[in-house]
Amino acid sequence: MRYLRSCASKPIKIFGVLKQRTLQTLTRAVGVGLHSGQRVELCLRPAPPDTGVVFRRIDLAHPIDIPVTATAVTDTRLASTISAQGVKVHTVEHLMSACSGLGIDNLYVDITAEEVPILDGSSSSFVFLLQSAGIVLQDAPKRFIRLLSEVCVSEGEGEQRKWAKLSPYHGYKLSFEIDFQHPAVDATGQRVEFDTETDSYVKDIARARTFGFSKDIEHMRANGLALGGGLDNAIVMDDYKVLNSDGLRYDDEFVKHKILDAMGDLYLLGRPLLAAYSAFRSGHALNNRLLRELLSQPQAYDIVSFDDERRAPRGLAQLAPAW
Repeated sequence: MRYLRSCASKPIKIFGVLKQRTLQTLTRAVGVGLHSGQRVELCLRPAPPDTGVVFRRIDLAHPIDIPVTATAVTDTRLASTISAQGVKVHTVEHLMSACSGLGIDNLYVDITAEEVPILDGSSSSFVFLLQSAGIVLQDAPKRFIRLLSEVCVSEGEGEQRKWAKLSPYHGYKLSFEIDFQHPAVDATGQRVEFDTETDSYVKDIARARTFGFSKDIEHMRANGLALGGGLDNAIVMDDYKVLNSDGLRYDDEFVKHKILDAMGDLYLLGRPLLAAYSAFRSGHALNNRLLRELLSQPQAYDIVSFDDERRAPRGLAQLAPAW
């Protein structure tokens, strides 16, 4: 957006193309992997227009790049894992969610291990890192995948049925419903709708932490998983209650974390969506199946940009405010 001066010296807005975004400078973080428990260093760097998000394993003798795409997802057990040339990066969804929520199109992610650090179990630390580095506009149009017709996937029958779908929508909206049948979860909201037009990702979604049950965590640790998990980076429950002394960050934190995860999973498509996502009991596997189903139906979408940012959905056109 540019400004000109009129004869009366009042600024006149000149609206232009809705542009891609990257970081102004690099930023770093150190943490541990949720499942590996391994120390990992992360460096987030600016990337040129049309690069997308690219993870780079710099701990290897010859660094390997793993560009983010729906088909790069090779494992969805407990987290979303992407791979290239036999090299993997696990648990990418929280960082990808932050990129989605802030509208980051192009980013290099240098990483020294095969799992993204869990940090506080939400995406808020990644949001802080990205905003601290500064978000800048680039001289290239932002391109969206726009839904033209509904795409849906499901699995299971009866009470075991799960589903996820994408529908045409001029904007980006997500609704999610969970059904855990646990006293601590039942006492909270189990359905949330988040719309970038009216809601704030930073305030409403980013602080929602991952969650699990103490008995499941013990089983996972016995099998070499969840080695980096604990009360400082997850909501942990026994059979009856939340064990974290500070309680929940949101009244409906459980389902909001599912929205957070879904935003990260969907951003693995490689471009932002113009669509309404809705789901019931979905997870990483079904979310990726949904993206692959979309890509298998080229008539169900097109790729668009906005020559005039005023024609773009307001929530997707505005830069997120500083943290």
